[in-house]
Amino acid sequence: MASFNMNELEHLQIPLKDILSATNNFHKQNYLGGGGFGKGKVYKGELLLSEGLTMVTLKRLDRLLYGQGESGFFEEIRMLSQYKHVNLISLLGFCIEGREMILVYEYASKGSLDRWLTRPDQLSWNKRLHICIGAARGLSFLHYPGDDGTLQTLLHRHIQSANILLDHNWNAKVVDNGLSKMDPLGTPGYADPLYIETGIVTMESDVYSFGVVLFELLCGRLCKEYSNGQLNIFVPYWKKAYEENKLEEIIFKDTLEQISPDCLETFSRVAYQCLHEDREERPPMALILTELKIALELQVSIIFSTL
Repeated sequence: MASFNMNELEHLQIPLKDILSATNNFHKQNYLGGGGFGKGKVYKGELLLSEGLTMVTLKRLDRLLYGQGESGFFEEIRMLSQYKHVNLISLLGFCIEGREMILVYEYASKGSLDRWLTRPDQLSWNKRLHICIGAARGLSFLHYPGDDGTLQTLLHRHIQSANILLDHNWNAKVVDNGLSKMDPLGTPGYADPLYIETGIVTMESDVYSFGVVLFELLCGRLCKEYSNGQLNIFVPYWKKAYEENKLEEIIFKDTLEQISPDCLETFSRVAYQCLHEDREERPPMALILTELKIALELQVSIIFSTL
């Protein structure tokens, strides 16, 4: 583990008393859930930061489940604080006092993408395209953070619609999941089958998971559901529908009516390529981003041609 100077993190440290005040002592009205990124309970609250009173998300880690210890905690904070991008949820600070280990993140007012998949009235196809493009930008940055060598490639490991948050303008903000290393095999339905089989994570593993999210946005539903105690995963069915040219059977009807044929062809093709069994056949995130931008251009061109 690389060494670092604790002074590097001093500007990010937030007193526990401020966090208790912001969350009303972790009151249930401030509770957001179990969290889609790592272990711990997630709360919202307003903190006085350098830019003024700011709504934030606070993740209260469970020390029993967080196995990396304090040195690992600080190393993760140092790492995550360096990866800044408009399409990544920013780490704003932390607190470690007594038994508390708390991470403070940027707040996304519309919550996670998975909550909106079934709502074509709120999430039009155009919005879905913009969300895909924003998420692809964030993930592409993690995979290719720069050429100056100061930042290393960061593998997300837990790409899923629950880990893509939306701000008040529906901009996608990927939760940077560096802490997910504790749970290396990913989430059922989203995890690369080769990842599960070998335990080896690669950039292509993230690409597979992102392909699942693309199909979720297209189909207007989560990639899995529990029925009669059984877990049903729809990814194989979605792949088969594409291969047999039967996308109309899986696409949410209200969404299908909004998509231009050329846009659908481009979008579905790149989504399917992400799910290729051979990792070498999966496109890199940079190419996925390019293809999604082309899909948006095709969609917009149809809209303007009909005006």
